[in-house]
Amino acid sequence: MSDAAQFKIERLRKRPDFLACAQAAHCARGAVLVQARPRAPLTEGEAPLVRAGFTATKRIGGAVQRNRAKRRLREAARLLLPDLASPGFDYVFVARGGVTTRPWPRLLDDVKSALIRLAADRDRPAT
Repeated sequence: MSDAAQFKIERLRKRPDFLACAQAAHCARGAVLVQARPRAPLTEGEAPLVRAGFTATKRIGGAVQRNRAKRRLREAARLLLPDLASPGFDYVFVARGGVTTRPWPRLLDDVKSALIRLAADRDRPAT
C-alpha cells in the first residue's frame, strides 16, 4: 500500500461533481457502477488527490437499505482505492440492485474489476 502515501482520498459532496462524473467513462460490474472522470491537471505545489462519491437511488429500497448500500461501497472503496485509483480522478460509486445482499468478497471483486477496467480503458491509446 505504498501508493496510499502518494495521494489523498477525499469525498465528493456537491451535486455538480456527481453530474460531471455521470458524463464520464463508466463500468458496471455486478452490484456496482463506477464512474471515473479526470480533473484539471495539477498546478505547481498541489498534492495529488483522488475524490470519491457514493450514491444509491430509491430503487435500492428505503433509507435503511440505501444507507447500508452506501456504507458497503464506502468500505470497499476505502480498501481498494489506494491500490487501484489514479491521482487526479473523481470516482462515483453507484449502488445497483442486490448490493446489500451480495456476499462481501463478490462485492469487492465487482468494485475491483470495475476499477481495473476503467484504468485499462484510460490507458488505451485513442484510435
